[in-house]
Amino acid sequence: MLDPKLIRSDMAKVKRGLIARSMFDLDENIVKLYKSKLGEKSVEEIHQFYKTLEGIKFLMENQTDVNISHLSGFIKLDEERREVIKEVEELKCQQNRANAEISAAKKTGADIKAKLEEMKAISEKVKTLDAKQSEIEKKIEEVVLYLPNICHETTPVGASGDDNVEIRKWGTPRQFSFEPLSHADIGVKLDILDFDRAAKITGARFTVLKGDAARLERALISFMIDVHTGENGYHEVLPPYAVNRDSMRGTGQLPKFEEDLFKVTPSGYYLIPTAEVPVTNLHRDEMLNFESLPIKYVSFTPCFRAEAGSYGKDMKGLIRQHQFHKVELVKFTAPEKSYEEHEKLVADAEKILQKLGLPYRVMALSTGDIGFSAAKCYDLEVWLPSQNVYREISSCSNFEDFQSRRAQIRFKRDAKSKPEFAHTINGSGLAIGRTLIAIIENYQNEDGTIDVPQALLPYMGGVTKIGAFKGYSVQNQPQAQAKQQVK
Repeated sequence: MLDPKLIRSDMAKVKRGLIARSMFDLDENIVKLYKSKLGEKSVEEIHQFYKTLEGIKFLMENQTDVNISHLSGFIKLDEERREVIKEVEELKCQQNRANAEISAAKKTGADIKAKLEEMKAISEKVKTLDAKQSEIEKKIEEVVLYLPNICHETTPVGASGDDNVEIRKWGTPRQFSFEPLSHADIGVKLDILDFDRAAKITGARFTVLKGDAARLERALISFMIDVHTGENGYHEVLPPYAVNRDSMRGTGQLPKFEEDLFKVTPSGYYLIPTAEVPVTNLHRDEMLNFESLPIKYVSFTPCFRAEAGSYGKDMKGLIRQHQFHKVELVKFTAPEKSYEEHEKLVADAEKILQKLGLPYRVMALSTGDIGFSAAKCYDLEVWLPSQNVYREISSCSNFEDFQSRRAQIRFKRDAKSKPEFAHTINGSGLAIGRTLIAIIENYQNEDGTIDVPQALLPYMGGVTKIGAFKGYSVQNQPQAQAKQQVK
């Protein structure tokens, strides 16, 4: 949650930050602004301009002419709050004067009945105004909960993912002597990925992993946890897979993104979209020990996402699923150390890809692509030969105090110090399903088999090459084979 004090003290900074995230009103004001400074264009063309990097930067330079409804709502409510506070202070001054007059009257034996009635009336007014102030502050909080974080100054300004900036690459994509297949095609041919039966059992965007594909998934989980706990200094936790509303609010999923979540009725719990939610909320409403910072957790969990708004995207294969597995890294740190710890977390996630020999690149997300709660974010994108592109496999974000302010996660530097909000950092270390995809595609052979990466051999029970599923399969049945011979 943004600090309301920051909004009050530096409205220009907050406004610039929100415009950079494309949070502004497409109203007549900015149409007039465009025409006055850049010339005549149709309203539709002007609106399209404001969806570009150039348009975003233009509005940031001319922010006084830009309206942001949520900020306007905050300003209006805050003015009401100030008026109420002023009125309460005036009434309390009246109370103090009345108290002094009553004390003096008692000494002289004068009648104080009228003054007592006046005091009672003032007290009732103060009580009413206190309730009104609480109501206004609750409304202010509701407005602020819908405002995204302000990005760090090193986050590239952009209108979309097209404005993300490549930071570095690792590894060289393999040159195949044959046309590489997609993980979905390989999985179906080997009968180790069963999309049809998953759709029958549940619906679209689910998959049954069979045989050595299931074993490889388990191997990846154990391998990643072992590296992060044994080499990178994280402590493993296994949290609940369902959380309450306060937990979702604490990490920023609620109230804005409820449609992306799976809600469990009648309990009102939510299935977790990532281990970030329960692990960050481990320390909700707690005062952390400063000497223990940074606190570093690693957690494996299944994740559940409704994928609202993604209809038609990545329908084939494992790229975008409603249920998937992920190993998550979460840190709590002091503010002055958070960006150093953020870089270390990115390196910890990169180490997994390097050990697996998977080519990847690191991208700094622009203000037009970064998540709601993040101040800065790097995406790790792994090479997928079938698509001839890099695809996201991890997002590593620094939230600064945005989540800790919502979740009230604080620390004291010593007994005499005032409480401060911790900074929270997290990232995938890695997404298991997408790592499985990358291994299938990058380690495929011309005969359709898949080599097991060297780093995973200790976890595969002697399996060095993944072939066809050896369990029950229509492809394996004598009847099916006989029919094929007849044909």
